[in-house]
Amino acid sequence: MKLTIYDVAEKAGVSIATVSKVLNNTGRISNKTRNRVMEIMQELEYQPSSVAAALTGKKTFTIGVLVPDIANPFFAEVARALENSARETGYAIILCSTDYQREREQDYLELLLKKQVDGIIIATEPKDWKVFKKLQSKSIPLLMFSIDHPSFASHVVTTDDVRGGYLAGRYLLDKGHTKIAVIAELNRASGVLRLQGFKHSLADERIHLDENYVVHSKSKIEEAKAAARQILKLEVKPTAVFASTDLIAAIFINEARKANVAIPHDISVIGFDNTIHAELADPGLTTIAQPIEELAHYAIQKLLLSIGNPDMPGHRIMLAPELIERHSVRDLNES
Repeated sequence: MKLTIYDVAEKAGVSIATVSKVLNNTGRISNKTRNRVMEIMQELEYQPSSVAAALTGKKTFTIGVLVPDIANPFFAEVARALENSARETGYAIILCSTDYQREREQDYLELLLKKQVDGIIIATEPKDWKVFKKLQSKSIPLLMFSIDHPSFASHVVTTDDVRGGYLAGRYLLDKGHTKIAVIAELNRASGVLRLQGFKHSLADERIHLDENYVVHSKSKIEEAKAAARQILKLEVKPTAVFASTDLIAAIFINEARKANVAIPHDISVIGFDNTIHAELADPGLTTIAQPIEELAHYAIQKLLLSIGNPDMPGHRIMLAPELIERHSVRDLNES
């Protein structure tokens, strides 16, 4: 038979109301009584029902997390970092991967509402902003992770993508590269902003980025392969490629190897994110690092503040990216 709050109260010699106060961290209870109840719950291996808590208007201590593609190493690392930060505060996450599909996005949101999550972290570009605005009208705390939208009033935790793109461009320019191609996720705001920052760096030197050298690709294997082949087939090849994600960069390196193009001797490559792909790539990938652990920490903390105070105005936290130098970029100044 499943244990209930009544069993805990009886074993601890306290009222049901006292156990409830311990569970919900409310009311005035002595440390001695609180510790006694906690010891009994551990002894009995009592697990409070999150559904019952939701029905009584209490917290379920769960957070929904929407990502576009869990197979993408960046979002896998984001999910792990969010889970670690959430666990430190006594929360669990429910991870939902939308695969960039509107139907999945809506289905998962309905699921999270049924699960009575206390808040939702959105790390995917919504296919339908109206759906998310309806969530706000229901006073469900939301936080945008690594994305932003001017019409959406919410907490935002993100990396300065424009700055990151600028750092990538500046680094290649300093290494003597002026004929540069870009493979960017132009379906995501982050990809557009990274390209924008990259163009700024070139503009500083009065260098124009040839639009024929700009290729769109999602961070998906087949699309990234096609983008890489498109650049590798150019009659006049670039001396360097800036990829807006490490996954795209790693695939470019692999496709270049198949085409007998040496990295970095023939073409240099720089990525963005500093995921596991950057370390495993051969040669090691120079990249722009996002502070994933710090982003996750701030995201959980801000969302919990919003859960505790639903009327709290939204805050925007933008963290600085960092250049991580490895071996995928050749210094043309030494040639």
